[in-house]
Amino acid sequence: MKERFAIVGSALLLALPLAFGAARAKAQSIGFLSTQLRPVVETTRMRTAILKDFPQKVAFIPTFPEQLLIQATADSKRAKPTLSLFGALHGELEPLVPAGLLAPVDALAPMAKARGVPAGLMALARLGTMHEMYIPWMQATYIMAANRKALPYLPKGADLDHLSYQQLAQWAANITKATGRRMLGFPAGPKGLMPRFFEGYLYPSYTGGVVTTFKSPAAEKMWAFFKGMWKYVNPNSTNYNFMQEPLLSGDVWIAFDHESRLLDALRQKPTDFVAFPAPAGPEGRFYMPVIVGLGIASHAADAAGAAALVKYLLEPKTQLLTLEETGFFPVVRVAMPSNLETGVRLEAAAIQAMQSAPDAKQALLPVGLGKHDGEFGQIYMNTFQRIVLRGQTIGSALAIEAKDLQRIMDAAGAPCWSPDQPSQGVCQVR
Repeated sequence: MKERFAIVGSALLLALPLAFGAARAKAQSIGFLSTQLRPVVETTRMRTAILKDFPQKVAFIPTFPEQLLIQATADSKRAKPTLSLFGALHGELEPLVPAGLLAPVDALAPMAKARGVPAGLMALARLGTMHEMYIPWMQATYIMAANRKALPYLPKGADLDHLSYQQLAQWAANITKATGRRMLGFPAGPKGLMPRFFEGYLYPSYTGGVVTTFKSPAAEKMWAFFKGMWKYVNPNSTNYNFMQEPLLSGDVWIAFDHESRLLDALRQKPTDFVAFPAPAGPEGRFYMPVIVGLGIASHAADAAGAAALVKYLLEPKTQLLTLEETGFFPVVRVAMPSNLETGVRLEAAAIQAMQSAPDAKQALLPVGLGKHDGEFGQIYMNTFQRIVLRGQTIGSALAIEAKDLQRIMDAAGAPCWSPDQPSQGVCQVR
């Protein structure tokens, strides 16, 4: 049976038949374009393990976030489109709506809700419309990990599950004093996720915001603190893209990164490492929840196949397999198996401790920036380079980068998002 949906957006009317229950040709591959699981190891696991039991062929195509809209648009204009499904972060899927590239997936919402996808995530998935525009797929966040060799150097009275940034700095300083080595590490390399540390952790934990507080007095104090802590950070951090590698090599003993980029260290040597929440600052223990969604293309080459694939990826067993293979956690209701490998269990415990901490607060990924998302992250890296690496005056560096930050917000027309207070119109840098 075929169902038809329509959505009005940006002066256009889309009507797409989604034959979710119709038979389909098994020889046809489902084109699945994803900004997630891009690293070779994760892509291989997606293709050979996670998708192994799906009955139809899937062409899993990793892409960079800034290319998603470009590739989706180009495919929609082909005489015979090849893409059917998009996998991307919440903020990356949002620009596809006004471009008319996503079909409503209301017919899949009851399935998602029945499997336990939280109502809050389903509300986010409407992307400001009256319809479900994607189905939540998996979730993640950023945590910390440490070699057990570092534990004797913890400051007196410090608790890993309730660490502060000041205690983190003292911990790193203690190690340097004792060993002569700088053993704290961050993913500040060309393909590392250091911008998310500033956007979702350090900035909000010290200033309570990300954009509106960019050049505030609290921001100046925060940068002064971080510059001081950098004396104990391994200088090779500017080359690190995945912190699991320097952890395994012993080049660093303490690291911050995306959970999936720490997982191999915890997997390979679970008895050598511990995982724990991100630290807290004066404004609280901010962390960034990462929500990945599945959206069906409005021009889908195989809408029915894409819908079947969404259902498969949300099956509890597939969600647990995804966790085991990639480190991304389920969005559906699942019971963690008793035989779950130790590395994954370590991460799960750290995330639970972070989310349940009495001072825990959320800082969302950037919303509404579209093609400017990469530029937004670069502002924070530029500021880091000016202040921490080049020694420029904090106030002048913030003033320079604040102008570029406002230019980006104006160009995107983006209102403020949490933790900044909601704005009427474009978010303003202060």
